[in-house]
Parts: sequence; structure tokens; C-alpha cells
Amino acid sequence: MNSFAKGCSVSLKYLSLTLMLLVTLALSGCSSTHSGSWQGFTESGQASFYGDKHQNKKTASGERYNHKLKTAAHKEIPFGSVVKVTNLKNGKAVVVKVNDRGPFVRGRIIDLSKSAFSSIGNTSAGLLDVKIEVIQAASQ
Repeated sequence: MNSFAKGCSVSLKYLSLTLMLLVTLALSGCSSTHSGSWQGFTESGQASFYGDKHQNKKTASGERYNHKLKTAAHKEIPFGSVVKVTNLKNGKAVVVKVNDRGPFVRGRIIDLSKSAFSSIGNTSAGLLDVKIEVIQAASQ
């Protein structure tokens, strides 16, 4: 084997290893960062609410969004889980069912239906500082 062929062989070997590493990292980024039971899980951050344009659109769970129902979107909590959302400024709380995925904006931890959001804060505020707690985890 000449030196050019050896060099190509070594380069392909490193390219293959690099590609495998990148694929592994990409796939691990798709998995949940939470392990174990969701029961009792808490998180603090900002809550937003669905705009009217989402009314009657399908959510990630397949249900249709209804702004009159107490529902929410979270990136990882299993669909069907029941979550207590507390407004940290006024202490008001609402219980919602997770039926969608999101929000996908930095700092936001939960998207609430308009009804759920307005029961703990004013929709004109747009965002609320909240604490969430899973009070009934659905099976995954």
C-alpha cells in the first residue's frame, strides 16, 4: 500500500469515528433529560399562553386546542399528566392537563391555554413567573 492510500485510510477512519460521535450526540439530545417518575417534579420559569390563532388546531397529543379548557404544553412532561401552575407574584394557582409540546422559547417552561393563564394572571402581561408541579403523572 502506498503512502497516499495509507493517508486516505487513516482519514476515513477518523471521519467515521467523528461521524459516529456526532450521531450519538444528536440522538442523545432527542432523549428526555428527566429520569424516573414525573410525580412531584417541579420547575420554575416563565409561562406564556396560546394565542387565538391556535383555537381548534391539533396539539401534539392529537387533541384539538380549546382556549376554554385548562390545558398546557410542556417540552417533556407526559401527555395526560396533571400539573399545578402557581403564579409566583400573586400566589394564584391553576391545575392543567398537558396535551401539547412546547414552548420552544428560552426561559419559558410552559404554555397555558388562555383560560388557564387568565385564571392566575392578566393576559395583557403576556408572561408570568411561575412554579409548576406535577401532581398526577400519566404513564409514558
